Amino acid sequence: MIVLGLTGSIGMGKSTTTALFRDAGAFAWDADAAVHALYAKGGKAVEPVGALFPGVVVDGAVDRTKLARALGSDAAAFARLEAAVHPLVAEHRLDDLAEAEAVGVRLAVLDIPLLFENGLEALVDAVVVVTADPEVQRARVLARPGMTRERLDAILTRQTPDAEKRRRADFIIDTGHGLEAARAAVADIVATVTDPLWTPPRRRLHPGAEPAQ
Repeated sequence: MIVLGLTGSIGMGKSTTTALFRDAGAFAWDADAAVHALYAKGGKAVEPVGALFPGVVVDGAVDRTKLARALGSDAAAFARLEAAVHPLVAEHRLDDLAEAEAVGVRLAVLDIPLLFENGLEALVDAVVVVTADPEVQRARVLARPGMTRERLDAILTRQTPDAEKRRRADFIIDTGHGLEAARAAVADIVATVTDPLWTPPRRRLHPGAEPAQ
């Protein structure tokens, strides 16, 4: 099974691109969706997050609005949250990949917004970076309910710059040229990576594999 890591800064079109890969027959795993599941009632992250940030659990689930208020802009608080949640997200990812491989999936795409920031590029066969012009990115993000320029700038400071992501990419999809252009780019990537003669540019760690030295 080929595993691609898909990433990109906020507003670049990751979710749309992931859906295009799914339409092309790939299995898609979404890090944000995994976190939502872990925060939901009965989710594995509810108890540890509630212990770290009292008052953020409401009716048995993590209230993301209350959690955001508790975090504020405190880098140490974000670090504590990530230390508690990241292992659970990794477990979710490995479980889903193992299930996909067991049923014969040929191509899996991992939608991970902070792939480079968390050093996860070593876990995939190749990295796809979704990008767009800065003006397109800002217009998309600022159109979201409750979004402000200040909040957008704060989010961007925690993300690897787009230019650096593109420099480290194996494949780039520019979503600023429209849906059909992005669909064609996805089709080209799928054809490339599923070719039996294609050599993955990165070492991938299968569930249970030994880490690269």
